[in-house]
Amino acid sequence: MEETGATGIGALGEGALWVVQNIAGAFYNLGYAVTHPSSWLDWITWDNTAEDKLSLMKTVFYGASVEFFFVCFTCFAGLFVVGLWKTNFLWGVVRVLEGLANTVGRFAAWAGLAMVLIQVIIVFMQRIFTRPDIVFGFGVPLQFDISWYAEGLKLTNAMVVALCLTYTFVQGGHVRVDLVYSAVSHRTKKIIDMVGSMIFMLPMAVLIWMYTWAFMWRSLIVPPINATDQLQRLELKARAVRWNVETIGFSPNGFTGYFLFKILMVLMIGMIFIHAWAFFYRSYLELREGPESEGKYLDKDVLEQGEEPYDHAEF
Repeated sequence: MEETGATGIGALGEGALWVVQNIAGAFYNLGYAVTHPSSWLDWITWDNTAEDKLSLMKTVFYGASVEFFFVCFTCFAGLFVVGLWKTNFLWGVVRVLEGLANTVGRFAAWAGLAMVLIQVIIVFMQRIFTRPDIVFGFGVPLQFDISWYAEGLKLTNAMVVALCLTYTFVQGGHVRVDLVYSAVSHRTKKIIDMVGSMIFMLPMAVLIWMYTWAFMWRSLIVPPINATDQLQRLELKARAVRWNVETIGFSPNGFTGYFLFKILMVLMIGMIFIHAWAFFYRSYLELREGPESEGKYLDKDVLEQGEEPYDHAEF
């Protein structure tokens, strides 16, 4: 029993040391990435050179690496440490992060209108004009089969879901299964929110990001990328890497941009990660300042007179 206990304590100490070392290394990694952007951004101006291919593989690897996680973690934790001293500064960070979620969500919500308009056009072209395709001409004609537009409606729906997710969270629009939350005190609620954002929201975002990142790149380049590939293996693959954006539809004339769904998944998870910290910051500040600070600086949409939902009929 004593040996088992000692082993457990030793493993815990090694884990704590590993975390401290990675947090310390995050400052160097961030500084190196900022001062040597060409080592991982050369591929943006793609010239098909060995340097471009190597920098692309570095981006692929480090985008879901332990080093990248600790750089992000250290930056957000550093903001929180400063906020312990300057609450006004932390409130400013909360407003910026929530403003990002609101701005992206309000813009992406227009995809819902686009979805309706495209569906109306499809119906008119099929039922009234009996056309098999839709052509837009602005100097260069853009012609796709109607089934391409019909399947493409999934993309506008995915934009609303993926990009409006954190916006809906800020607005308090998600459905909650409440067993004890409403019955506890303000202080307990904020502690639950802080623990929930760090124990559930943040780890979930990190775990999904690790696999979604590789999943996205598998549809953009070849040879195929695996989530478990180490940097040395990716550097070997860099010799043969080339762009190969998947444009295969599920039907002969169907939508060919399914790689965009994978990019949306990465954006969605990144925004969840960011907002987990924003929610943690807000919960801490509301805990510190008391019940009167609840909802402080919260930019929620308000329905104007006449915009209220019609919820019952009078007979």
